[in-house]
Amino acid sequence: MARSPLTLAASVTSALPRVGVVGVGVLTEGAAGRYDAALAELDDGRRVVVRAPADTDAAPELAAEARALRALTPGVRGLLPFRAPELLGETGIGDARAVVVDFLPGYRVDAAHLPSGRGAATSIGEALAALHALPLSIVRTEGLPVRTPQQVRDDVSRLVDRVEATRSAPLALLDRWRRAVAADELWRFESAVVLGGAGAASFLFEDVDAVPHVTGVLEWHGLSVGDPATDLQWLASAPAAAADVYASYVARSGRAPDALVRSRARLYAELEFAKWLVHGTETGRQDIVDDAVGLLESLAAGVRDDDIVSDAALGVDEAIALLDRVPEAQSAAVDTSMHTDAYDPEELALWVGTGDAEGPDESLDAPVTAGGSPEATDPPYDDVSTAPIDISTWAKRKDDAPAPAPTTGTDNSDAQADAERASDAALRRWLSE
Repeated sequence: MARSPLTLAASVTSALPRVGVVGVGVLTEGAAGRYDAALAELDDGRRVVVRAPADTDAAPELAAEARALRALTPGVRGLLPFRAPELLGETGIGDARAVVVDFLPGYRVDAAHLPSGRGAATSIGEALAALHALPLSIVRTEGLPVRTPQQVRDDVSRLVDRVEATRSAPLALLDRWRRAVAADELWRFESAVVLGGAGAASFLFEDVDAVPHVTGVLEWHGLSVGDPATDLQWLASAPAAAADVYASYVARSGRAPDALVRSRARLYAELEFAKWLVHGTETGRQDIVDDAVGLLESLAAGVRDDDIVSDAALGVDEAIALLDRVPEAQSAAVDTSMHTDAYDPEELALWVGTGDAEGPDESLDAPVTAGGSPEATDPPYDDVSTAPIDISTWAKRKDDAPAPAPTTGTDNSDAQADAERASDAALRRWLSE
């Protein structure tokens, strides 16, 4: 039975013994009923949020949130361009634990309705770049989870094993995910401080000169060191804004270029459906299993003959090493085409929020963004589609790689050296985009 706001308000006076509660109201956080929450007004003018787990499964997550917020010292908060909730107190409420934090004002935007252009999309990219730039010691000193790229890769491999053990997932998807796990280039990334699965609901906006800006970030229970792509996977459900979020994120990031971050984000988004199947199987919920199987079959139909990472994906060093094996007179362009996929937002809305966005423009005569706009330019890291997953829609991108400049075979060694350096520089720029 859900706790009433008055019951939750009483726990505030227990957690904060020197204050009084003068008002209380229901707080709906969109947490799918996992928490009982209320907004309380204190006699000193502050407004606070009190939350308690609605069931035993939510209790560890709420405890992890409190632990993460304690790690955000004033010095850490000063490095961020947005606010995070401040942990004010904790108290027992029945057999559970209630957490009291300060209230952050602002509004949220559903992923499917997140607009492109300057404003909400670019501000989210800036916020994530700032978060991912935090020192890793913030997490390590608090004993929060730290995962290396290899550990992340191993976690994905074990999840695929569990999915396979259900004997309910399409073999085509299992093969697709196995190929992604086996692709060494996909897992060459730099670990960072992450929320561990941010979503559109994580960001609070306020208007500054009529332009939305991220002023607060919620949902810190997954704070850890891990793959930055985990905080980007939700963009599969934000077709209009995805390109601008990525572009802003890359522009503000001081980290090493990660050309396959969107590929991993895509993989993680797909694996959310796999987790739904595992959850249904392990809890004995046939209704969940049936639902998950239907979603996975639809996904399998949408990504047929497609890979998370294309065969053409190469690291910079590998690509430059190939130059020695290319005949001097050969200048054929490299085909960097990437088949991308989309799937039905309504059918797969359970784990990834969706909207009525149009699919990508299939024309190859104009640049096409992940949201399907032929006028916009492609963002950096354009290696997978971020269009809503729509089985009826296929998108294909083809960019011509700059060919190595052919040498003339003359005795002018300086000219030949200049040509080789220009070729190497052009190839490095192309591979880093």
